[in-house]
Amino acid sequence: MANTAQLLRRQSSRDIVLKSQKSIDQHELRELRGRLVSEHSTSSAGSHRGTHHGTHHVAHHTPMYGATNQAFMSDAFDESSEVEDTEVSTTKAVAELVAAIESAPADIVEGEKEGEERESWDSKIMFLLATIGYAVGLGNVWRFPYLAQKNGGGAFLVPYFIMLCIQGIPIFYLELAIGQRLRKGAIGVWSQVSPYLGGIGISSAVVSYIVALYYNTIIAWCLIYLLHSFESPLPWAECPTRLYANYTYDHEPECVASSPTQYYWYRTTLQCSESVNQPENFNYHIAIALMVSWFLVYICMVQGLTSSGKIVYITAIFPYVVLIIFFFRGITLKGASDGVAHLFTPRWETLLDPVVWLEAGTQIFFSLGLAFGGLIAFSSYNPANNNCYRDAILVSLTNCGTSMFAGVVVFSVIGFKATATFDRCNEERAELIALNKNLTLPVCDLERELANSASGTGLAFIIFTEAINQFPGSQLWAVLFFLMLFTLGIDSQFGTLEGVVTSLVDMKLLPNLPKEYIVGGLCFSCCLISMSFANGAGSYIFQLMDSFAGNFPLLVIALFECLSISYIYGIRRFSDDIEMMTGSRPNMYWMFCWKYLSPCAMITILLASFYQLLTEGSSYPAWIAAKGMTEKMEWPHWCIVIAFILILSSILWIPIVAILRLFGIKVVEDSDPAWFPEAELKEVHGIVPHEPTELERTIFCFNMDGTEGMCCPKYGLPEKSLEEEDE
Repeated sequence: MANTAQLLRRQSSRDIVLKSQKSIDQHELRELRGRLVSEHSTSSAGSHRGTHHGTHHVAHHTPMYGATNQAFMSDAFDESSEVEDTEVSTTKAVAELVAAIESAPADIVEGEKEGEERESWDSKIMFLLATIGYAVGLGNVWRFPYLAQKNGGGAFLVPYFIMLCIQGIPIFYLELAIGQRLRKGAIGVWSQVSPYLGGIGISSAVVSYIVALYYNTIIAWCLIYLLHSFESPLPWAECPTRLYANYTYDHEPECVASSPTQYYWYRTTLQCSESVNQPENFNYHIAIALMVSWFLVYICMVQGLTSSGKIVYITAIFPYVVLIIFFFRGITLKGASDGVAHLFTPRWETLLDPVVWLEAGTQIFFSLGLAFGGLIAFSSYNPANNNCYRDAILVSLTNCGTSMFAGVVVFSVIGFKATATFDRCNEERAELIALNKNLTLPVCDLERELANSASGTGLAFIIFTEAINQFPGSQLWAVLFFLMLFTLGIDSQFGTLEGVVTSLVDMKLLPNLPKEYIVGGLCFSCCLISMSFANGAGSYIFQLMDSFAGNFPLLVIALFECLSISYIYGIRRFSDDIEMMTGSRPNMYWMFCWKYLSPCAMITILLASFYQLLTEGSSYPAWIAAKGMTEKMEWPHWCIVIAFILILSSILWIPIVAILRLFGIKVVEDSDPAWFPEAELKEVHGIVPHEPTELERTIFCFNMDGTEGMCCPKYGLPEKSLEEEDE
């Protein structure tokens, strides 16, 4: 990382004049303050980059990775030979700048306080771990394996990776790049792209708030199971007993009809009612767990990225440690190979089913955490010359690799469970044959047992816990498993809430309120609303929000993000920005995805999802105590109304903000662009104006004067540049 002398060298003459000025221009002061290293900043970034020439003058100024002032510096800026010649003059310039700023009017200095104190990542590894932890979540462990075995096994990987290439990585890359370039949260970024697009950021913040609201319920469930994992024997290992009126004991009939793990999940933990219309008594265990989980989220986020960022070293790495441990344990179990083979054996005929492609695209979209605003918020704290392209590829491939690795781990354990059930069935069958009871022989089918795997909470809290029951030392494995789920969940929760918090701070709705109070208010309001999950119908309300609030709005938001960059901000301008930040220009593939492929893929998924919803309807699994099993039930009308309210409350901000702006009403106040070292970056990377090729002009409608046309190419006489016309 370069020292302060490099960026202040060209400003030294103007700085000397500033010292004698009576009044200081506010915009220029903001720029100068941004270039100074904070006196109280602390970071270890300097130790990672070695000792540079000239740093002994400002030893008390420790470089910060991604701080507002140092965000625009890297090793590429370091010109040691020039620094040696300018050490004395630069030291004076810095001293004069400090004196000028300290003598500035109080109102100007205080007015820029918020922008000055924008947080930053302490190191690149912290940013990568936080982004990986945000993208890698519970869906990688309990949804991808289920979708893969359901939709063709190994054949599912074909649409999965195709959708990753045309939809997942391009949008991931887009969000990291635009956040790093404009250096604001989602609301600030899209408002700066166009004042009419501020609704995109508000929609991201609203949907993030709603998703965080119910997502934390999973963390509460994990805490309950984690607490009871220390009991011996495990409480879900066998059915509880019931005392009858004649003072005799017997196993709970409902548990016998189902299984110990199902009974513990539905009746002991959730205390499920038989429908969403019949909420039973208040569930105090869930309520206490929710309060604890929201308190933990608040504690982790209250100090901002500087403190909570350090937590990602645990929350992002620990799940991989546990997955590796379970991997080596799983592959040594009997039947593990059958489970893995069942997962990845391709069934190529499934590729003709459009539903398979729909679910592949949906899984890619939500597993990467797109359109929440969290990625934009995270990248806004990065240095301006950070290689966001490399980060997008690395994090996306890590996410997909984690999904496949988790699939191997999960199905090795499921294979063990299925094999154990199959062996017991054969033993029972042999006993009946020995007793000549051939008319009531059970049907033993290993493939059926392997295919009988659940998705989501059923996989984690029923199928996997049943397999853990059969492990030697099951308490240890249960503790590791639910600790892993807890860290996966809370890591994603950081990123989801960070998108909300950053947007609120950038909007300056409460400019005098410290950030810790904003975080506290969000967590407290979410905790109060989440009490609606602490009753017999709470799990059904959770499924309602998960089915509607977190899918359609995100697709719509991401679609508008692509359209905004492609047709308003401009693909050419966006590519220029990326070249300026990374030193290399995005190739035509990424530009083609942003302008055509990704929007078409999202529109197709949206239309297919609505068609599937209209033709097949939507239902939820309700627990029927008398039968000891779940049955599909249609959502009542009031739930459908709530679902539409959840969807519209997120996406309606996009047209509302644009329409109000058209009539002169500002929902999002205009703000000054964040300072960006455009000239320095161009000089360092040797950027020269890019002349579009004829192919680029044809495909992307680039005009000779630098403007961009609409998506449809114009065929006719070739356009002439201004120089050619003058000749």
